[in-house]
Amino acid sequence: MRILAAGDHFVAPELLTRELTAAIGTGHTIDELLLPWPLTPFGPVREVDEASGDEETVITALHGVRICVTQMAPVTRKVLDSAPDLRLVVVGRGGPVNVNLDAAKERGVQVCNTPGRNAAATAEYTVGLMLTAMRRIPETSAALTAGRWAGEFYTYDNCGPGLDGARVGLIGCGAVGSRVARALTALGAEVGLYDPYADPDTLSRSGTPVADLDDLLRRSDVVSLHARLTAETRGLLGARELALLPDGAVVVNCARGALLDEDALCDALESGRLAAAGLDVFAVEPPPPGSRLRTAPRLVMTPHLAGANTSVAHNAARMAAAEVSRFLRGEALAHRVV
Repeated sequence: MRILAAGDHFVAPELLTRELTAAIGTGHTIDELLLPWPLTPFGPVREVDEASGDEETVITALHGVRICVTQMAPVTRKVLDSAPDLRLVVVGRGGPVNVNLDAAKERGVQVCNTPGRNAAATAEYTVGLMLTAMRRIPETSAALTAGRWAGEFYTYDNCGPGLDGARVGLIGCGAVGSRVARALTALGAEVGLYDPYADPDTLSRSGTPVADLDDLLRRSDVVSLHARLTAETRGLLGARELALLPDGAVVVNCARGALLDEDALCDALESGRLAAAGLDVFAVEPPPPGSRLRTAPRLVMTPHLAGANTSVAHNAARMAAAEVSRFLRGEALAHRVV
């Protein structure tokens, strides 16, 4: 069996190969391909999203390959048309957005993913970004690095709010949102949850369910996004929604940039209605040079790092290898999407 380990600079090809070998032994040929992400940002490739590399390179690497394990390789209709031997694509991430699922189904190619592989990492980062923005850590660190003891940040007007006793609204209560809820509860926050698709029992265990998004926003000192990006959720928080937040609220987004209207966020920060915001994701990545985000006050930005730690890379590789092992044994895949 010929297998392609199409890794990148996060989940490296050699890591995929190592976990595959541990799971299925040495009786298979494993070819390796290194894709440029994250040193080069991902983006759309033809009809698929959040992909890395080009079709021709992937087509060449897939010659004679029956199983492809990857995070970011663009598995487009053209790629699938050019890979007649391919029977399984394992995507080492929560959503297989880099695969044309319709084309795969038409060709009898099974596709599976690795949901939850970075849920803990993203939850940790969300709470960290929340605290970083609320407690004004970047400004105070920059001042001290520059040689200035910024005592003004200890004044009531400048020190920023905390999480103990804060009303935090989470939009989405899946693998990440539910973990964020538990962490915030441990820190003393009052957690409200809006997720029309979640199991009611899950919501009740994680915090206080709120049936209406507008109600959640009106009662939240901090709001954090944890929804998937769909046609329905695109632009979920716009000017109208941000205006419902109490004065001095904080907005955090570690999910997908297009969930949030960035111009509306900048307006709210510049007017002083919002106390702070933290963004790890953006509608366009990286934000273009003229983006208002680059000059917005009290905004902490990081380059899509929430799901990135060493444990996540190992989780993705192990989960992907386990799916390959199931496929080779003729068992049902644990996370098949096509």
